[in-house]
Amino acid sequence: MTRTATLINPGMPKDYPDHHDAELLLRLYDLRRESSLREARTTMVTQFLPKSYEELKTIATSTAHPQNQAFRQASTYWEMVYGMAKHGVIHADFLMESAGEGLIIYAKALPWLKQLREETGRPFLANAEWVVANSEHAKKTFARFAASVEKQRAAK
Repeated sequence: MTRTATLINPGMPKDYPDHHDAELLLRLYDLRRESSLREARTTMVTQFLPKSYEELKTIATSTAHPQNQAFRQASTYWEMVYGMAKHGVIHADFLMESAGEGLIIYAKALPWLKQLREETGRPFLANAEWVVANSEHAKKTFARFAASVEKQRAAK
């Protein structure tokens, strides 16, 4: 079956998932089970909770910070995954049904993300931002994570 070059939804590069999407999603899951990535993901979910711009900047840019390696490994993994959706390699909504974890990092960094990008000139979490803007499933997942992050910040 040949795909047409005209997109039904210009914000969503791929109109529908197919068996290639399923194969890729399974491979991405396998990569998530690799031990160093699993450790980095755990650190980002359980320990990463910046409370200020300076804290986020230090974690994201200073190799001396104990969470820097985990931040770089987990965030770049999720940026790679979300970039595949952005560029039409995998259907975004299909992906986001089982790959929302990276949006936790995005939710935790979002209050200071614009400033971090401006000061460093690096597009931190731009693909996570894209997937939230263009996938209905990602919007719902992100809303849940953002509410949870705000509760965590308020409790500390």
